[in-house]
Order: sequence, then structure tokens, then C-alpha cells
Amino acid sequence: MSLPVAVITGGAGGIGSSICRALAEVGFSVVVGYNKSAEAALALAKSLHGAGHTAELAPVKDSYAMKQLAQRIGERYGRCDALVNCAGITRFVAHGDLDGLDDALIDDILATNVRGAFASVRAFRPLLEKSTITGGGVVVNLSSAAGSIAIGSNVIYCASKAALDNMTKSLARALAPRIRVVSVSPALVDTEFVKSLDQSWRDEQAARTPLGRLGTPNEVAATVRAVITTLTFTTGAIISVDGGRPLK
Repeated sequence: MSLPVAVITGGAGGIGSSICRALAEVGFSVVVGYNKSAEAALALAKSLHGAGHTAELAPVKDSYAMKQLAQRIGERYGRCDALVNCAGITRFVAHGDLDGLDDALIDDILATNVRGAFASVRAFRPLLEKSTITGGGVVVNLSSAAGSIAIGSNVIYCASKAALDNMTKSLARALAPRIRVVSVSPALVDTEFVKSLDQSWRDEQAARTPLGRLGTPNEVAATVRAVITTLTFTTGAIISVDGGRPLK
């Protein structure tokens, strides 16, 4: 029997790479989806535990390209059991700076974070419906606490994650029972990028979290892995990995 297959868009990023490693360690063949980080994605795929890993261009804003990717995955593996929508963009713009949040950035955030996730699900739906893993095919959308507390890198980023969570519920209902759809919603995660930012700002964010620290990429990855492999009766849920951040 062939190994189960997981496709991770944005797979070469700080959180995406941890998700790739976590799924490879439990026996998935992993497709590391990338947009511009081809070299990093190829290196990651080669480094993963197990077999059958590859890196593939996954430009989520291009619906046709995503359908072509799904076709290639079907031809190569004959299956796709899990789709993790980890591709996302943002830029820091103060919430009160309405002019700083220009139309081009708004369109780019919504096209990537919302339409891109939908396009990926639409493209991989036929393969996911055929999954034979326990619980059926599964989509995990990487959301953010910003979608519920409306605090984040900018207003539209917060709105995009709220839309993603709502879409998770709609798709969970529409695609049941063959496909489960779940959002994993972290607060600020201490990626290498975040570690490069001002230490006093990072300390302030940690202080706003009841558990007194930021989350780690591995903690987010462990939650994604659990959704796919363990929480097989869960769909339409928004699972928080935020240290209690909304409580403050």
C-alpha cells in the first residue's frame, strides 16, 4: 500500500517547514509547496524523514496552476490525503493608518489568504474525496488568533483570517462526509523571522499571553498533525494554539 500523501502550501516557511517535518515523521509522503522559495523547498524535501517527498510550485493565487499541480500529484502518487493551506502573506501597517493599507496590499492579502486557500481546496477536492485514511481526506487551514481578536499585523490581515475561519465552517458542511475541514489558529509564533524583530516588542507580546511566552512552530505543527491523524471526528472547528491570548 502506498504511503498517505500530504500537500503543504507555503511549506518552506517557518511554520510550514515544521508541519512538513511533523507529517513526514508519522509516515506521510510530503509535497512541499512553494511560490518563490524553490531552493529552500527542495532542500527541505530532501531532508525529510521517510520517502516519497518532493517540492512543487504551488502559486495559490493562480487557480489554473493549482489544478495543474493537483493533476501532477494524482499522476505521481495516485492520491492526496491531507491538504494544509499554510501559504499566507501580510505586512505591518498600524490599524489607524488607513491610507497605509493601500488597495494593492489589500487585494494581495485577500487573494492569497482567502481565495488562495479556496482555490487549493477546489483543485484537490477530487483526490481528497478518494482518501482512505481514517476520518477521510482532511483540509487544515492555517488561521490566526487575529481573526477573532482583531489584533494583528494590519486590519485586512485580521479580516482575512476571520474570513478563512468562516470558510472553514462552510466547507466543512459542504464537503462532508468525505472531507474534513479544520482551522488551526495560532497567536504570534516565534519563527526565525519573529526572533529577528525588536526584543522589547516580542517581550510585550509574550506578556499579553496568559502562558507568558510565544508559541513555537513545532507546537503549531503538532496540532496540525493531531487534526490529521488523531482528531478524526473533528470538522468545522477552529482549534486555538494561542497560549490563551484572547483572554487578555
